[in-house]
Amino acid sequence: MSSEVKQKEKVDMDPKYIIELTVKLFVTCLVVAGLLGGVNAITEDRIAAINWENTQEAMTAVAADPENTTFNETPLENTQAMIDAASSAGGTLGAIYEAQVNGETAGYAVTVSASGSQGTIEMMVGVDTEGAVTGVSVVSHSETSGIGTKVIGNEPTASGVGVLDQFVGRSAADGTLSVGSNVDAITGATVTTRGITTGVNAALAAIGAMG
Repeated sequence: MSSEVKQKEKVDMDPKYIIELTVKLFVTCLVVAGLLGGVNAITEDRIAAINWENTQEAMTAVAADPENTTFNETPLENTQAMIDAASSAGGTLGAIYEAQVNGETAGYAVTVSASGSQGTIEMMVGVDTEGAVTGVSVVSHSETSGIGTKVIGNEPTASGVGVLDQFVGRSAADGTLSVGSNVDAITGATVTTRGITTGVNAALAAIGAMG
């Protein structure tokens, strides 16, 4: 082995060289972590703002008086009784936002999920202070295009009323809402309509359990 190779191996194994390399790698990691943290801090606020805008849009869509209604950005605290009530109705309770008109409580916007034909349907259900539905809006879904999406798009049933609009004015006083009984389905999209109905029942149950 040549003296040059021996010298190179000696340099490569020099403790000072290893320490220097370790320090450089450590500093590089700190810089990268700092940059990633900075980017995350910038985008996190923007993402939160976009999510809130989308939530407000969904809530406004189910308000009885959308032009004059405002919503508290902080959702109400879900009690166990409210969670259990929604679950007993077949849905999963999400966030509940208080709706206000002229500074006074006018109702609630309830985020609730239920099973559709192809997966979970997440919806926003508006409920006034009397416990009546003021509107239903679908937030996310995976329903079949051209079939389940007819329900999501609020297309009219055989009676001519939008499949989502038929829930407006309904309350716990009407009893449990059920497709084929007091809820009309769009032909071919019965399961999707049933999922929406379950979500509305869950929302009404949760509000009813507020006390």
